[in-house]
Amino acid sequence: MSTKSTELPFPVLPKTDQGKRICQIIRVKPERLDEYKKVHADVWPEVLGALRTAHVVDYSIHFFEPHNLLIAHMRYIGKDFDEDMKGIAQNEATQRWWKLTDGMQESFVPGAVGSASGPGWWSEAEEVFRMEG
Repeated sequence: MSTKSTELPFPVLPKTDQGKRICQIIRVKPERLDEYKKVHADVWPEVLGALRTAHVVDYSIHFFEPHNLLIAHMRYIGKDFDEDMKGIAQNEATQRWWKLTDGMQESFVPGAVGSASGPGWWSEAEEVFRMEG
């Protein structure tokens, strides 16, 4: 008679699937990287407040040097994504922030002219795998 153990060889963690997960990419101009890092070391409180008000949490941006890519990841935990994104876009501090940072970036979106208008600025990256818990 064999006995099956129900113990797993690794800890089972709680699920973290809360809200809409978003990943975006854009290229940073190599000559502007240091400046980009500097301003993001001290993001304006009003910009962070606009994100929080719009139900954006767990926001991070990573730099991938071989291709000068910025990779952003965030979660949206609100109920009306489009309306909350409009609220961010209407925030005066965010508009000033975009004017500051857009010139440091190069969009992959055809026809993009900046964060505030057009077809978009950061490109969405499709999630192809997730491990939770």
